Amino acid sequence: MKKNSFIIGALACSLALLAGFTACKEKNAASSQAQDSAEWKPNGTVNMIVAYKAGSGTDNTARVLTSYAEKYVGQHIVIDNKEGGSGSIGWTALAKAKPDGLTLGFINLPTFCSNIIDHLGAYTVESIEPIANHVVETSVVLVSAKSQFNSLKELVDYAKANPKALKASTNGNKASNHIGAQLLSHSAGFEYTAIPYGGTADQLLALRQGEVDFSVAKVADFTSFASELKVLGTFDSKRIPEYPDTPTLGELGYYPNWYGSARCIVAPKGTPKAAIEFYAKAFKAVMEDPEYIAAGEKAHMTTEYKNPADTGTLINQQYDFCKNTLAEIFK
Repeated sequence: MKKNSFIIGALACSLALLAGFTACKEKNAASSQAQDSAEWKPNGTVNMIVAYKAGSGTDNTARVLTSYAEKYVGQHIVIDNKEGGSGSIGWTALAKAKPDGLTLGFINLPTFCSNIIDHLGAYTVESIEPIANHVVETSVVLVSAKSQFNSLKELVDYAKANPKALKASTNGNKASNHIGAQLLSHSAGFEYTAIPYGGTADQLLALRQGEVDFSVAKVADFTSFASELKVLGTFDSKRIPEYPDTPTLGELGYYPNWYGSARCIVAPKGTPKAAIEFYAKAFKAVMEDPEYIAAGEKAHMTTEYKNPADTGTLINQQYDFCKNTLAEIFK
C-alpha cells in the first residue's frame, strides 16, 4: 500500500510539474510574441516603390504621405520610381523584393488587378501583404481648355456621328484610365481610338498638347495644371465637391455608378506580421495628423484609411470587378 501511494504521489507530482512547465512555456511564447510585435521597428532606410514616374499622380500622393510619415516610422523613406508596363515593372520588383520590412510599395487599383488578368508582370494578388489604403479618387472625363467640346453631351454626339474619329489618351492598355474611357464609350454607345501612354502624367501631357481629344483621369492627377483642362463629367452617383457644377455620367444617361482608383500601401509576401502591424499603425497615425490632413486637402487628395484586412478585401473586390467587367467592355 505504501509503495502504491508513493507511485501515485510521484505520478501526480510529475503531472503537476509537466502542466506547470507547459503553461509556463505557453505563457513565455505568448509574451515573446507580444513583445516582438510591440518592439518591431525598421532598422534602416525604408524603400517605397512607386510604379510610375516622378510627377505622376501616384508619385505626388506618395510623396505627400511619406513626407509626414517619417516621424511615425522613425526612418527615412525613399521613393523608388520604377515606371513602365502600366505599373507592372514596379509591382513585379515589389513582389520579388526581400520581405524584411524595409521595402514597401504603392499599388493602384484597379490597374494592379487588370494587369494580372492581362498577364502583365510576374506577380499576383497573393504576391503582396496589404498594409493600408491611402486614397480613393473619383474618375472624371477631361478635354483640353482649348477643346471645341464644352459639355459631355457635345463630345458624345460628335463621337456617335464620327465613329472612331476621336482619340483618347490612356495610362496604358486596360489600365485604370483606359477602363474609365471604355465605361464611358460602352455606356454612351460610341467608338473612339485609344492611344496608350506610359502613365497618367504622359497621358495628360498629350491631352494638353492637343495630341488627343479627351481623357479619363482622377482629380488629384491634374491639380497643378487644372486651368489647362475642362472637366466634362464625373464617374459618381452624386456630384463631387471639387466640381459641383459638373454633371455625373449617370445624370446624362451613361455609366451610373462610381468609378475611380484606390492607392494602397503594401509589402512583399512573407513580410513579418509584426512589421505589417507596425506600418498599419504608423500610417493610420499619419492620416490622422492635422498637418498631413491640411497638405492632403491642398493636393485634392481624398484620404480614406483602411486597415490591413479591409485593404485586402478592397484588393480582392477590385480583382473581381476587373475579372467580371473587362471582358464585357473590351469586346
